[in-house]
Amino acid sequence: MGSNRTIVWFRRDLRIEDNPALAAAARDGSVLPVFIWCPKEEGQFYPGRVSRWWLKQSLAHLDQSLKSLGARLVFIKTDSTLNALLECINAIQATKVVFNHLYDPVSLVRDHNIKEKLVELGLSVKSYNGDLLYEPWEIYDEKGHAFTTFDRFWQKCLHKQTEPVSLIPPWQLVPAEGNLEKCSIEDLGLENELEKPSNALLRRAWSPGWTNADKALTEFMDKQLLHYSENRQRVGGDSTSLLSPYLHFGELSVRKVFQMARMKQILWGNEGNSVGEESVSLFLRAIGFREYSRYLCFNFPFTHERALLGHLSFFPWNADPSNFKTWRQGRTGYPLVDAGMRELWATGWMHNRIRVIVSSFAVKMLLLPWKWGMKYFWDTLLDADLECDILGWQYISGCLPDGHELERLDDPEILGAKFDPEGEYVRQWLPELARMPTEWIHHPWNAPQSVLRASGVELGQNYPNPMIDIDLAREKLTQAIFKMWEIQAASKASSSDARDEVVVDSEYQDIPKVLVLKDKAPCATISANDQKVPALQVQDPKNDLPIRKRTKCMAEKRKNKESSENHDKDSKVSSSDQDTSSTADSSACKKQCSTSTYSFSVPQQCSSSSNLKWLWQEQIDMEQSSGKDGTT
Repeated sequence: MGSNRTIVWFRRDLRIEDNPALAAAARDGSVLPVFIWCPKEEGQFYPGRVSRWWLKQSLAHLDQSLKSLGARLVFIKTDSTLNALLECINAIQATKVVFNHLYDPVSLVRDHNIKEKLVELGLSVKSYNGDLLYEPWEIYDEKGHAFTTFDRFWQKCLHKQTEPVSLIPPWQLVPAEGNLEKCSIEDLGLENELEKPSNALLRRAWSPGWTNADKALTEFMDKQLLHYSENRQRVGGDSTSLLSPYLHFGELSVRKVFQMARMKQILWGNEGNSVGEESVSLFLRAIGFREYSRYLCFNFPFTHERALLGHLSFFPWNADPSNFKTWRQGRTGYPLVDAGMRELWATGWMHNRIRVIVSSFAVKMLLLPWKWGMKYFWDTLLDADLECDILGWQYISGCLPDGHELERLDDPEILGAKFDPEGEYVRQWLPELARMPTEWIHHPWNAPQSVLRASGVELGQNYPNPMIDIDLAREKLTQAIFKMWEIQAASKASSSDARDEVVVDSEYQDIPKVLVLKDKAPCATISANDQKVPALQVQDPKNDLPIRKRTKCMAEKRKNKESSENHDKDSKVSSSDQDTSSTADSSACKKQCSTSTYSFSVPQQCSSSSNLKWLWQEQIDMEQSSGKDGTT
């Protein structure tokens, strides 16, 4: 064992098993495990109530595990993570700091700046991959460009060699001694007294902690994975793995999950079990989407505030707080949507299929800004995950090259009949419709008055009429799309090239350009495991990245609506036009992180939507703090 005194900085890697940072520190001398809670740095992405409840339980669980190995977890609440780390370093005379990587834009900036500062002070700083199968900077196409479609990305991953998982955790930790001011887990303020009664209900359904995560994984692999392909579309019951909260908080190693699933796939393949093989493929694809979410956030760190496809920045969203509140409360008049939103509020959880349905309703039927929905999911989901939420909402909103088509609008009535054919899910979460016959459960507005009376349903009284007709919603969506192209064309015509920055040119005109600022010196580092940060990619002009095409019917409609002199010029977005979508331009408080003579600007706030000022946020906060009956 070495003589280093190492600080192990825990974040979203709350486990002992297959924790690269902890394992490296344990082999190298004495350790100080520390968790630093800095609400100020969380900013607008301060976790919601149920997410903070999970974090608190998981930290307590990890603390007990570390105690059994010989070292307690130190809790620190601060206004500056860097200052807290410096205090820890001084207290134990630390020689090294280790941590596992995070990939969201805010963490990338913070981690890089902290690492740069500590290296300047002469410390060894090493960071590791404890969250992904592959680092984002390891997966590029043959030309060295980032993938912008999931299938190509995932195929590349599946053809790479995966490192085997080390399942043996440290058997003993030598604590680093020092006089350090610390606090209790209660002092972190992750849970207030008003929240505790509601949080107590969560214990009935969930057991946070890394050893409980391992049990949940084993149960899923042994009992549910075989029929995953058949059951995953059912919206009621335990039809999914329920592993996402454990993965988000790093209680489960994604490498371990992948390895166990692949072993099952090989076994079932040898047995000729095609159902099992398909189930594993679909499950691993879900793991792949999680990987892809981090990949996109790393390579396109503006995606938490704007669409990957540039023309979506011109979409005329209907920022109506009243419609947003109706959607949140589950009072839209569409039973499957309402059931999903009420389940979310009551439990902090929704089946992935329901997440897609309620998200699609918000952005396609109501034209609500996708960033509003993303933020609400962040505030209310037990497994709230910024990268996954970004991917999900951009996918649904048509903001990705391989996402849902912008003009695609799914009828909630048809989706209800498909995914909840007996209406059991709706009846569970909408007691006012509990007696509705299955024939009418997903469209009660069409039911005869005699059926409504017999079921105790009074439309407009104890259950709302549909807030918008499907045909009207489709018409408004089409008009909004036409308006988007018009605004884009006008912006192109009036755009100016008067800029000091250099913008990367690309044939893929629909994806906003990466903005780089010149004349920044590279940062020094002595870390052998230095985390990469987004760097300048000079793309080949001949690069044929996929571009989301307008569908033929939409193009024909637009052709009839507009004069021919405009749309020959509007097929691509000019580089100067894309400048207006630059992350750096929209952010008033930029932080820069560099790996070369160029510096990539990564925003700390979603300032592009600052004009909206999250109009509904204060109202939600008031509702959540005063809603003692569990309703919004």
